[in-house]
Amino acid sequence: MSTIIRNDWTREEISEIFNMPIMDLIYRGATVHREFHDAQEVQVCTLLSVKTGGCPEDCAYCPQAARYHTDVKVHKLLPKEEVLQRAAEAKSSGSTRFCMGAAWREVRDNRDFDNVLDMVKGVSQMGMEVCCTLGMLSPEQAKKLKDAGLYAYNHNLDTSEEHYDEIITTRNYDDRLNTIDAVRDAKISVCSGGIIGLGEKEEDRIGMLHTLSTMVEHPESVPVNALVPVPGTPLEDQPRVSVWEMVRMIATARIIMPKAMVRLSAGRVRMSEEEQALCFMAGANSIFAGEKLLTTPNPEVDADKKLFQTLNLKPRKAFKEAKQKEMV
Repeated sequence: MSTIIRNDWTREEISEIFNMPIMDLIYRGATVHREFHDAQEVQVCTLLSVKTGGCPEDCAYCPQAARYHTDVKVHKLLPKEEVLQRAAEAKSSGSTRFCMGAAWREVRDNRDFDNVLDMVKGVSQMGMEVCCTLGMLSPEQAKKLKDAGLYAYNHNLDTSEEHYDEIITTRNYDDRLNTIDAVRDAKISVCSGGIIGLGEKEEDRIGMLHTLSTMVEHPESVPVNALVPVPGTPLEDQPRVSVWEMVRMIATARIIMPKAMVRLSAGRVRMSEEEQALCFMAGANSIFAGEKLLTTPNPEVDADKKLFQTLNLKPRKAFKEAKQKEMV
């Protein structure tokens, strides 16, 4: 039976999948995964914070918000040479996507943005898929990034629309969706997922998956993050998300968005090899490598190489050229 790509999922249908017996859910996720992807292949991505801290937003999970007292040290935009060197190091250790994050509320048309455009050009010329996460974007700014060679743009929904104002009050859900529309209209690949463990209900997790899976086009990449509670933020005392909660999110995302890269993202540092293996089995086919995800800890590159050897996984090659031909 071949799986049909759908953009008309109902919350009830997603809830039914999400709440299947866990072994059946993993099996179904694994089956859909094999229909659309090489199950032995995992894309390795590297995320670098090119501008850290001092953000005016109030995201309750984020140590980079200026209003919270955390250990994050503010630094201005890194020089282009340093960013390109880090990209080259990431490429040599097996990453095929390099993502640059800046703690901005939105992109402003200034010298910093011009410098980011130069960084995008430089990384793109290395043959890597270059991704940015810079906050809100206008359609004009999205086009400039596309012209500079940007492959993908990350803008997570974080949670459901209903739970959103419990987590962030300095922007609204439509701001998120408008940026994603601007990115898609500029023919940039959309990377959008969320975080679990923010004090949300099961319906919120289903609601977020519903929003993602009913977009005009499914995001090409769907990061699934487990909250890493940071001292000094409002969510510092949140309990750890269990692997079974991650597996339910990953398998459901895989089943309802079969072609997407489902990324096992933040929270992986607290998972054993066995727990990560369950996530790959359920349909995850991408990880972030390197010691940090912006400001939160991440497994060491050597630990990931060992994990790949144990599970007989191989890093996926960059597929930038093929995708760009499709988009022309």
